[in-house]
Amino acid sequence: MQRVIGVGGIFFKANDPEKLAAWYKKHLGLNVEEWGGVTFQEGAGADLQPKRQAYIAWSPFEADTVYFEPSTKPYMLNFRVHDLHALLEELRREGVDVDEKTEESDFGKFGWLMDPEGTRIELWEPPIAKHV
Repeated sequence: MQRVIGVGGIFFKANDPEKLAAWYKKHLGLNVEEWGGVTFQEGAGADLQPKRQAYIAWSPFEADTVYFEPSTKPYMLNFRVHDLHALLEELRREGVDVDEKTEESDFGKFGWLMDPEGTRIELWEPPIAKHV
């Protein structure tokens, strides 16, 4: 019998859920629905070119990690994007708190920002698929 087969959702507390949802909609383009959340459909964006090597990661970090800083929250959100550098520039123009640092590796391109409630957000542009 298979047990867990994937991530079903991300649920967290917010000081002002409506205001925070509006921020995510405006700056990250999330399609916030009437009930206040977003559903990501499996395979969405599959028609984008070039094809990307995307996956969903689950990874506990050491309790004293500094990777989520400057956030003091015990978690970080990671969203896949198609063009990291263009999105980061747009977010800067919108006044979003975007980290100047980016990273590129075999795993793809990474950039970071903070939401209005102090949650660190990692944006990930997966690498181009080797076999399409």
